[in-house]
Amino acid sequence: MKIKVELFGVCRELSDKDHIDLELNENSKIKDVRDLMIEIVKTKFPENNNYLEMVKKSAFSSKDEIVEDAYKLQNNDAVSIIPPIGGG
Repeated sequence: MKIKVELFGVCRELSDKDHIDLELNENSKIKDVRDLMIEIVKTKFPENNNYLEMVKKSAFSSKDEIVEDAYKLQNNDAVSIIPPIGGG
């Protein structure tokens, strides 16, 4: 299934666009999005532990509500990754 991850704050440095399109398995959850975003950071910024920690500590929202890692996604959902204020 396709998921659009909207990027805010310093997370915008993870892409040349204001979002990242992900392809996930059916029945995926926010945790799967977080794990995939961590892999993107490890590939794109292998030396930058700050970005890695940012993704690990970021909140995710869907439909204007903060959601937990167990939140189940639907095909074509748009979620936002919101980095911690002040970096931690």
